[in-house]
Amino acid sequence: MPTSLHTDALVIGGGPAALALSAELGRQDLTVRVVAPHPPRAFPATYGAWWADLPPWAQACAAQVWSDVRVYTGPQPTPLLRPYALLDNAALLRAMQARGGAPLWTAGQVRAAEQTPTGWRVAGQSGETWTARVVIDASGHQPALRPAQHPGGAALQTAYGVTARFDRPPSAPGAVVWMDYRTPHGQHPEPTFLYAMHLGGDRYFVEETSLVARPAPTRAWLRSRLHARLAAQGTPAREVLAEEWVAFPMNAAVPPPAGPLAYGAAAGMVHPISGFQVAGALRDAPGVAAAVAGTLRAGTDPAAAGWAALWPPERRAARSTHLLGVQALLNLPPGALPTFFGTFFALPPAQWQAFLDPHTPAGPLARTMLRLFAQFPNLVRLPLARAALAHPATSLESLAAALKPEPSVTPA
Repeated sequence: MPTSLHTDALVIGGGPAALALSAELGRQDLTVRVVAPHPPRAFPATYGAWWADLPPWAQACAAQVWSDVRVYTGPQPTPLLRPYALLDNAALLRAMQARGGAPLWTAGQVRAAEQTPTGWRVAGQSGETWTARVVIDASGHQPALRPAQHPGGAALQTAYGVTARFDRPPSAPGAVVWMDYRTPHGQHPEPTFLYAMHLGGDRYFVEETSLVARPAPTRAWLRSRLHARLAAQGTPAREVLAEEWVAFPMNAAVPPPAGPLAYGAAAGMVHPISGFQVAGALRDAPGVAAAVAGTLRAGTDPAAAGWAALWPPERRAARSTHLLGVQALLNLPPGALPTFFGTFFALPPAQWQAFLDPHTPAGPLARTMLRLFAQFPNLVRLPLARAALAHPATSLESLAAALKPEPSVTPA
């Protein structure tokens, strides 16, 4: 454990992305300081992830894994046939600490960081000063070192949920309901869906979710909407054990590859369609840490190497295509999202799974978007066309990527 004010790396933030990267930097034999507003603690949010998207060591941290995963865009369920996991946050924290060794943890906040000839000088809110060869901002949706950029203004995903005991099941027993757009509580101009997990026995996690909106629904409105849903289907909660509220932007632009390195939500890693970020941060951390450590040993720029590993040009192009999809979702009229996702999940599983994977290149993403466009009714197609016409440069780049021939595979 480093005891001086100088370390190889200083990581800002105490969430899963920050600690995943800290652990991998420790595995590269670098000294690491974490600066976070709180001491080490189990992450408070509920994190679900596709089982296959988690690295093996994180799969061992699953509190529960479901094979029955479904969506409702109409009366009948669509089975997704892809295992889904709920992470045990305390186990995840312990696993990260075991992987890289406990970093030097400072409870505090970073006020500024200045690059020097030998690295970085970092200033804390209470007058502290630390130095490090590389600084990494993993402080979340409101980055500590430079403001996030949201084209057209922040478009938020918001959700209010409860873990509760129920006399009657509020969702399919033994299953995860990834998205339920049915409305027993009545139609409303703000389209929301139920996200639900059966935790065993009479315990369920149920959450009313607005996928993406600008402006976003309030906590009070979503809370009211959730309880109205539960009452309308005759499944009110008997005992609420915990509440949860989340609100975060879905359309953060990728930061330019200059200045301090960022990671996690601070680096624009939230998936613009699903809102997922944690599994990707766990999966990408080893590559970013290896790039940073290699340049520190070689005496070259670790931030530039980290940006190149995290956001290579092809991934930046894919992000632009995904952001076009966000604008398309924002353009849809009330009631059209169930139609959109009904068509989306009717695609061959490999296609919709690739669309939700942050590493899928722009070409396959754009081809999937064109297939969807051809299958949508005019209710959905026209708003999507308007979104494309409003961003001609990105649309043309995506179209060019879609038309580029796929690489051929030579049989072994």
